[in-house]
Amino acid sequence: MSMIETLNDVNNSFLSRREITCTFAGIGGKLKKLDAVDMVKKQFKLDGKVVIPISMKNQTGRPSITGTFYVYDDENLAKRHINPVIFMRLEKAKAEKEKLEAPAVEEKPAETKEAPAVEEKPAETKEAPESKPLEKKKESKHAEEKS
Repeated sequence: MSMIETLNDVNNSFLSRREITCTFAGIGGKLKKLDAVDMVKKQFKLDGKVVIPISMKNQTGRPSITGTFYVYDDENLAKRHINPVIFMRLEKAKAEKEKLEAPAVEEKPAETKEAPAVEEKPAETKEAPESKPLEKKKESKHAEEKS
């Protein structure tokens, strides 16, 4: 059984796009938009096309996600139809994913070099000098009230 269940698959000829609504079963809270795009591209064989995740909603009490994706043949057409904020978010996510992958590759050669261990001393806690005069003031108020 596939993890992706197609709920709706419509060719919108007016906007020259394909609109796919599907459910991802069993991966609620773990699926990211870029991963979902890769899964949809593999499932529907959309190599060379622009797939844009429009919405992904978790279902309360169930480990499934319902996602809506638009598939365009041309990226320029997609940029004219869709809000530019969505593209900025996708670019940001791609940059973060590349950033996470790049240090992982660079860390392997760095691990062979041994760096000297630097010990950090814990900061000593000092009592505030203001706390003692406050206690004296409290005592003096009590003394005045007794008199």
